Amino acid sequence: MQLFCLQAFLQMCNLPIRVICRANAEYMSPSGKVPFIHVGNQVVSELGPIVQFVKAKGHSLSDGLDEVQKAEMKAYMELVNNMLLTAELYLQWCDDVTVEEITHPRYGSPYPWPLNRILSYQKQWEVRRKMKAIGWAGKTLEQVLEDVDQCCHALSQRLGTQPYFFNKQPTELDALVFGHLFTILTTQLITDELSEKVKNYSNLTAFCRRIEQQYFEGHEKDSSTIATRSSKRSLLR
Repeated sequence: MQLFCLQAFLQMCNLPIRVICRANAEYMSPSGKVPFIHVGNQVVSELGPIVQFVKAKGHSLSDGLDEVQKAEMKAYMELVNNMLLTAELYLQWCDDVTVEEITHPRYGSPYPWPLNRILSYQKQWEVRRKMKAIGWAGKTLEQVLEDVDQCCHALSQRLGTQPYFFNKQPTELDALVFGHLFTILTTQLITDELSEKVKNYSNLTAFCRRIEQQYFEGHEKDSSTIATRSSKRSLLR
């Protein structure tokens, strides 16, 4: 899910990237979370620290915003992380049918038995412990979907008819929102209830198509990019 956020951000910064899939990526990451970047002898993981790392190198998407706009951008990014990211994790790891039929087979597929089951259950326990800590463990699927709908409504209202959230130029918020909405729209789950919540907002789906066309189509053929199979999913059918 975060991979698309990072790819979009780096493409928006016009930085060359090479995406490599590794079964043990989580264990290679300094924080235990993906994605991460390897630049020279430095390894930086997770979108927030990567954005700060890239900014320190002279690349920022939000330099043109004033302080009020930057504060607003950060507030919306918190909303996305607190709602969409958490909802994605909930659907993948806390909905029992999805876990057994999709998540466990998908997550454990690179590993032989019984390691595939052990690692899948370990990840499930980790995510469910997080859900309990933030008060989501007792939520029903309907409540989670309602949270997603409220988040999408807020994002749709802020976007309006603009091409990006802050008018004509993309910011870190655009990369973050695209990554999560694109993941929701293209990831196979047991039902389409989650993706349907996003599809109810035509300006959000148009926003995703616009970024996919501008920053991803054609880039897969570039020699600086090795696209993973998952990154070839498209909204343009």
